[in-house]
Amino acid sequence: MPKTSSKPIHLPNPAFELPRVARAGMRELHPQDGALLLMHFAFRGLVIKADAFLAEHGLSRVHHRLLYAVARAEGISIGQLIELLGVTKQAMHRPLKFLQDTGYVVAERDANEHRSKRLRLTALGARIEKLASKHEREAMESALQTVSPNEQDAWRKVMTALARLA
Repeated sequence: MPKTSSKPIHLPNPAFELPRVARAGMRELHPQDGALLLMHFAFRGLVIKADAFLAEHGLSRVHHRLLYAVARAEGISIGQLIELLGVTKQAMHRPLKFLQDTGYVVAERDANEHRSKRLRLTALGARIEKLASKHEREAMESALQTVSPNEQDAWRKVMTALARLA
């Protein structure tokens, strides 16, 4: 009877076959390198059209992140937004001020808590957020249609586990 090897067979990781990765001659140094590469390029694929749209309006990914959050939590305080996004007050100040100065977001004093400001999108801010997010939703829907419902559930479980680390 032939002796079988207990060493697992290492198959090529499809992440390293992505055109940009292959052209760069990248190689796998750790078993999770492929997953990390896929996360990076998947995120780029998700946001590329939205980022191009935002750039046409002088906005960036950071601006969209703020618009997205405010649209889904209208009346959120600046402190709550900082906590939600996990950024510092200093990191949020410039992009939020830009959104206010250019008419995308309004900050109003809270009637009950005068030290707090509540944020809401203007009509312009709501329109831009909706269109930028539409590009991302379309990319996500297109990708999810390529796999079964069970595979979609597995993907959501992995993403949830990663999101809980944030």
